[in-house]
Amino acid sequence: MNKTAKKILVFTGLGLDVALTLFLFVVAIIMIATMPKDSLAMDHAIETNGKFIGYLQQHSTLYLLTCVLPLFVLLAGNIAILILYVRKINKKKEAAIDDLNEEQKAALRAELLKELQSEAKESEEDKKSE
Repeated sequence: MNKTAKKILVFTGLGLDVALTLFLFVVAIIMIATMPKDSLAMDHAIETNGKFIGYLQQHSTLYLLTCVLPLFVLLAGNIAILILYVRKINKKKEAAIDDLNEEQKAALRAELLKELQSEAKESEEDKKSE
């Protein structure tokens, strides 16, 4: 898959995610704002609040399954994607010798020389102690 197709898919998915989340939040806010106070008003919810919102107010299980649960699934999915993205960005790459400048190469040589000298001293001490 080329980069432009991948970008198009990512932006389309992001747009759909935002649109669905906004729609579900708006429905939830309307549901809470227009909730009937008593059971008599609940029977006439469709006439007062419209067919869609009134039906969802009369059938709370359907509202839970179609609005509340998808919001939690979207939240969990967005958090997982964010964690994966942050891990991908922060993943350390192994540096090649060609990527280093002269100062870094000199520091690396000095560090390696120091390690080799300390290993040589340890091996000499081990031979003397035996």
